[in-house]
This record gives sequence, structure tokens and C-alpha cells, in this order.
Amino acid sequence: MIHAEVALYPLKTNRASETINNSISTLENQGIEYEVGPMATHFHGSEEQVWNGLRSLFGEAQQAGEVSMVVTITNAAD
Repeated sequence: MIHAEVALYPLKTNRASETINNSISTLENQGIEYEVGPMATHFHGSEEQVWNGLRSLFGEAQQAGEVSMVVTITNAAD
């Protein structure tokens, strides 16, 4: 199991919250347990789930335009 902390930063938009919320909603289809915090979203699962989740987050966000994504990944226990 691995854990990820991810923060999305949509650029050059007035709809950043919408872009972030749409991206986070893609995790529901990934079977990943996640928790949305004020500055980042935390989730964990198998390596495949986490990497797929990161790809889906970024993929959805980039549809709205330019985006930066900051990720921290660990395999350390809670």
C-alpha cells in the first residue's frame, strides 16, 4: 500500500475550485479511499490504484487548461 498527498493548482482561470472538485471526483471511480483537506487531498491504496488516481486527477484538471500538481508519495505506514 502507498499513500499520496496531492495538491492541484489550476493556472490562468477564475474557475479553480470547479477544476479541483471535478478532478477529485474522478477518485470515486478509482476505488480509492481519500480525504480532502484545506490544502491537499490524501489517499491510499495499491500502487496501481494510487498511480491511476494521480493520472485521473491530472488528466481531468488539464482539460480545463494549464495546471500544476504537487505530489508526495510514501510507502511508510501511518
